[in-house]
Amino acid sequence: MTETPLHAVTGAFGYSGKYIARRLLAAGRRVITLTNSTDRANEFGGQTRAFPFHFDRPDELAASLAGVEVLYNTYWVRFNHKLFRHADAVRNTLILFDAAQRAGVRRIVHVSITNPAEDSPLEYFRGKARLERALIESGLSYAILRPTVLFGAEDILINNIAWLLRRLPVFGVFGDGSYRLQPIYTLNG
Repeated sequence: MTETPLHAVTGAFGYSGKYIARRLLAAGRRVITLTNSTDRANEFGGQTRAFPFHFDRPDELAASLAGVEVLYNTYWVRFNHKLFRHADAVRNTLILFDAAQRAGVRRIVHVSITNPAEDSPLEYFRGKARLERALIESGLSYAILRPTVLFGAEDILINNIAWLLRRLPVFGVFGDGSYRLQPIYTLNG
């Protein structure tokens, strides 16, 4: 009998990665996580082993991905910070993709953003587009998810908007309000 395939989730102790890991474990998959927070509370107990990202040591990063069939990549930075910028996230993700390829990972599921474009005036969207192109050109099997927003019990954006809608008599909407959304719901449980 063959062993259950191994899946890796970046940031399984964080917001979106946690929900991916939960679904995989509920489906009977074996799961590891890559994280910058190996000392963070692990709600999965012994079910999920944590490995540091090791972007500065790509061989160790590749070794931590040995035996992984599918890598779910949620790694990113929401906004530039004085200690960490979008350019850093792009560089690190490219290192991650290379390590996955060297480790023999069969497929990468990459969480991107709606409408990424390398000619965007916004660094966030340019970075996401560059990563998509790199993944496409890698030769790996891949799926790219392009949500407009992630929402659920713990999200910040939608919950803050809902709070405002419950308390304010008026809420501004840009344009004519006929937006097409492609949200991803982070199901609890």
